[in-house]
Amino acid sequence: MLAACALCALPLAGCTGGAPSSPGAAEASAATAPAPTVTTELQEAYQRVVTDVLPSVVQITAGDRLGSGVVYDEEGHIVTNAHVVGDAKRFEVAMATGGDALPARLVASYPEQDLAVIRLTDLPDRLRPAVFGDSAEVEVGQIVMAMGNPLGLSSSVTQGIVSAVGRSVSEGEGRAALGNMVQTSADINPGNSGGALVNLSGQVIGIPTLAARDPELGGGQAPGIGFAIPASTVTSLAEQMIEHGRVIDSGRAELGVTVRTVLGDGFEPAGAAVVEVTEDGPAERAGLRPGDVITALGQEPVTDVVSLSEALASLRPGRETEIRYERDGTEHTSRVTLGEA
Repeated sequence: MLAACALCALPLAGCTGGAPSSPGAAEASAATAPAPTVTTELQEAYQRVVTDVLPSVVQITAGDRLGSGVVYDEEGHIVTNAHVVGDAKRFEVAMATGGDALPARLVASYPEQDLAVIRLTDLPDRLRPAVFGDSAEVEVGQIVMAMGNPLGLSSSVTQGIVSAVGRSVSEGEGRAALGNMVQTSADINPGNSGGALVNLSGQVIGIPTLAARDPELGGGQAPGIGFAIPASTVTSLAEQMIEHGRVIDSGRAELGVTVRTVLGDGFEPAGAAVVEVTEDGPAERAGLRPGDVITALGQEPVTDVVSLSEALASLRPGRETEIRYERDGTEHTSRVTLGEA
């Protein structure tokens, strides 16, 4: 839309101002009153968003860890990542507006979705809560900005686009798989975790959480591929933690099994072997038992513990889906109604 307006500006000026009397007059008019450019308008939009939102982004120190957070409400609640707070209960919070660091305490942490809420114990005179957007309106191609404190560089801003929505990603073996994530090309570096992913309307549409790792780079960060917890998930879980001190409705699906990765003939991951099943849980009701090897859930192949966790993160509790597994070398399929974690 901006491009269309910029292209229309010159002919509209000609229509309203009358035809120039000579080519020279036209050149003089263009020189004294240049049409606004898309670049100028975009730059002004960036600067306006930074001015509006950056005061809501804070730096959190938790022991030897450093991360970011977003002011959630006027009562001093701040949302951040669970991996930023770790096991700490007390924190120091530096506001983007300056001044001494403020003390804060833990309200609740929910590692399963890598989200936590802390609260300032001493409220500053000016506190600007962020405005959280509607996740349903986030679309691929939208311009976004990531705000946080990467590598301790306070109040840093990067820009990119929404690259995809609805991603399920894992934070690694033994850690949570996060569902319905927003993928972005905006740089997310260590210290950005817990900050703000913001659209050009100044709304927080996600909490930056992790960057993709490339095994071919020795596990190094893959440039231009980062992930953020969507705003709808943030607000739902944060409200529960503030009101109840914990999450009572996770929205996360579960099978009711303990599993381990098994290897195939070529020593490659070949499935998730069931170690234990929860009594009267979804897996037991579907007929699974210890020793079975899960190879697919719904449309997603399962090769290891992480891929099973990612498949579950993409589904909702109460949904019935197909589960494929091997028992004594024979493949079986069953229908399973997923429980809630």
